[in-house]
Amino acid sequence: MNQNKLPADPLSLVLGILALVMGIAGCCCYGITAIVPLTMSIIGLVMANKSLREFGENPEAFDPQSRSNVNTAKIINIIAVVLNSLVLLIALGVLAFYGTLMSSAIFDGIQNGNFEEDDYYYESEYETTIEPESSENWDDDTYIIEEEQVDSVEVEEL
Repeated sequence: MNQNKLPADPLSLVLGILALVMGIAGCCCYGITAIVPLTMSIIGLVMANKSLREFGENPEAFDPQSRSNVNTAKIINIIAVVLNSLVLLIALGVLAFYGTLMSSAIFDGIQNGNFEEDDYYYESEYETTIEPESSENWDDDTYIIEEEQVDSVEVEEL
């Protein structure tokens, strides 16, 4: 009897492992990169469930080892979905928290009338102000051209 592999046998396992590795590495990137491994793990989970459903309909046509591989892939993809969902939710929560703090500080300053633009920027330890030139000496229509006196130069002809 010729027994075949399930359709998602190698692919769902690879997607689950890649999603776990990218999810763990993505924790260091503040969770923004958790979207890609979350998508990969959901795709792997859907494929594994379809393959297990096919095995349930016709168990004689497929290899039992292939079913075991797909079942392992399903478990890995579930772990990856949970991990990447938590990382993404934590990242969104942190962004919302800091965004709320920044916007409330700016709006409070505007409402109280003491909003200074310089309060929300990094202040340098060095003085960087440039004082403008006095506008008393500005004449828009007058241009002074200084002429230099040039001594006469003799030109020799060849």
